[in-house]
Amino acid sequence: MSGGVYGGDEVGALVFDIGSFSVRAGYAGEDCPKADFPTTVGLLAAEEGGGLELEGDKEKKGKIFHIDTNALHVPRDGAEVMSPLKNGMIEDWECFRAILDHTYSKHVKSEPNLHPVLMSEAPASFELLGSSNPPALASQSAGITGWNTRAKREKLTELMFEQYNIPAFFLCKTAVLTAFANGRSTGLVLDSGATHTTAIPVHDGYVLQQGIVKSPLAGDFISMQCRELFQEMAIDIIPPYMIAAKEPVREGAPPNWKKKEKLPQVSKSWHNYMCNEVIQDFQASVLQVSDSPYDEQVAAQMPTVHYEMPNGYNTDYGAERLRIPEGLFDPSNVKGLSGNTMLGVGHVVTTSIGMCDIDIRPGLYGSVIVTGGNTLLQGFTDRLNRELSQKTPPSMRLKLIASNSTMERKFSPWIGGSILASLGTFQQMWISKQEYEEGGKQCVERKCP
Repeated sequence: MSGGVYGGDEVGALVFDIGSFSVRAGYAGEDCPKADFPTTVGLLAAEEGGGLELEGDKEKKGKIFHIDTNALHVPRDGAEVMSPLKNGMIEDWECFRAILDHTYSKHVKSEPNLHPVLMSEAPASFELLGSSNPPALASQSAGITGWNTRAKREKLTELMFEQYNIPAFFLCKTAVLTAFANGRSTGLVLDSGATHTTAIPVHDGYVLQQGIVKSPLAGDFISMQCRELFQEMAIDIIPPYMIAAKEPVREGAPPNWKKKEKLPQVSKSWHNYMCNEVIQDFQASVLQVSDSPYDEQVAAQMPTVHYEMPNGYNTDYGAERLRIPEGLFDPSNVKGLSGNTMLGVGHVVTTSIGMCDIDIRPGLYGSVIVTGGNTLLQGFTDRLNRELSQKTPPSMRLKLIASNSTMERKFSPWIGGSILASLGTFQQMWISKQEYEEGGKQCVERKCP
């Protein structure tokens, strides 16, 4: 079996794309994932209550994980909320395994040892906040975090082969998968998700490590701005779990609602998570990115949008709709951000391309691929296109690639993985079980660039 060809064509491979916000998993060759649920997990000490019992390992005894939207939304005494990832890297392995167990038993409904697994991973990178960082410093820090992920990649490979006994495994960078999903092998992937907005140059299917630029201006940042807006307007965020009944009220009037009796003593982290869900709905329904830099007069003439909070309080929002997302593109306007320390979305793209070799810049400008749930804010791509058109050197041709479908924008790394794992030519790329047994977990560094 030279080269470790995995010839398992009869059984479909599984594709896992685990992000900071949600877990997406399903069979390769399908056009959308079977599972799409929050990465956030409810955690309870076992003696306090029932729920999803994870059998087997001793280390899981004494802890109950509540996974998936339905289980997570039940108010429970003292249940804390946590996530296995930090900055896109796996930190809590026990919680991560609980998520995999849940995906196999409830969504895939098949034995792990039957399916090869292709998993997406965030590229290791440094944070570029200000524009003063010299590229030399950048490559040094890229090296530091790169080592951090090497140990994690090996640990993940070991986990999948040893604990789940899978027949074959492959790790692929999210940006490369996104490029494949859009039919490209070279391009600049701008991924704006929950925690970060990242520009990642991809050339011939390989990530150019030295050109990765990250900015913390992303979905969570917008949620924080919304929270501050509600505080200024003295609007209480009451999540639906607290509400027993509500009466319709006229616009701007104080809400008239009844609180549920006998609510359990929920933890602060869980209550905050439920409040965030209300804020995220507000973001998706009301906010819009202005097509030119924010201007008070233009914003004042903005058509208003009516929005009702879960407790019945309702009002119209006008200029705020443009003001909040403006921080993504022009952080200098945002209260609380000192000076120009963070890069707006347009700057992230141009800085990243500027750190790449001059010969490949035309290829990167020629396909800027926009992905991630945060880019679904209304008007995001139009504004980005406009900003980049002004910054692109005259000799370059700019092309922005942004899928019109919400599904494709949210799930593009998963879709890329689904395409890749079902290609005939990819089948010799897998790390097979045999190769793992012969070469150990180090083979992931050799086989998965």
